[in-house]
Amino acid sequence: MRRTVRDTSAALERSPVLTALSVTTIAFSLFAFGLFGLVALNIRNALQQVEERVEIRAFVADGTDAESIAAAAGDISAFPEVQSVDIVSKDQALARARKELKEFSDVFEAGVLPASIDVRLKPGFRDPTTVDRVAERLRSYPFIDDVRYGQDWLVQLYRLRNIAGVAGLALGLAFAAVSVIIIGATIRMAVLARAEEISIMRLVGATDGYIRRPFLLEGFLKGVGGGLLALLLTWASMRLVDQYLNFHTVFFSASLAALGVAAGAFIGVVGSAAAVGRHLRGL
Repeated sequence: MRRTVRDTSAALERSPVLTALSVTTIAFSLFAFGLFGLVALNIRNALQQVEERVEIRAFVADGTDAESIAAAAGDISAFPEVQSVDIVSKDQALARARKELKEFSDVFEAGVLPASIDVRLKPGFRDPTTVDRVAERLRSYPFIDDVRYGQDWLVQLYRLRNIAGVAGLALGLAFAAVSVIIIGATIRMAVLARAEEISIMRLVGATDGYIRRPFLLEGFLKGVGGGLLALLLTWASMRLVDQYLNFHTVFFSASLAALGVAAGAFIGVVGSAAAVGRHLRGL
């Protein structure tokens, strides 16, 4: 292992330009993939934030006593899909309307808005089918006049999320394939630049495993370096967007960032193994 590390270090020192080219190519290939991943992550987060606002509002008929409303709220809170239940009185509904629609605050009068039972659902139970099912159960209460939850808006939201998911997967696979091809070609150039060295090692009796090890370590180091550089470029791009376009974007979590660097290392090792193996088979 010590000999492998020494040979790898010597190879990197002999060809700094080619090493820098390999690391830069890996970095920019992963950077393109990382930018796409960052956009997809922020789109998903934005859709999740919108999804969290999904709420079912059941309007209560005038004259319903408070005990019946409270009993129904307790019953509804026991539904497995329900996260929370709030009872909104007429006065609270009026105050909320004046706060949310300030330009029409002088239009609303006391008693014009009905009381309601507002139901928020748990994550994983906010799809149109589940929301419609819960809404139907709310309609079964005799004192519920109407139930609203923005059905058309909810259907469009989930349709958009499904389209974004399919498109994101397809484009992500395309970016990944292009990155692998570019990185593989770069590593192949590095192997060809040392073709004479490989031939001499083969002539003096070196095994294929012995020849491969320095290249695999070199590919690993280049992949890690490229992954870290790509991560830095992606973070810098995010900061520029935040600063100049006044957007609040979310960056990769520590686990996703580590996964990106690991992907660079994996691509470097696999690319080196494939390039060296192909060259050895040609000798």
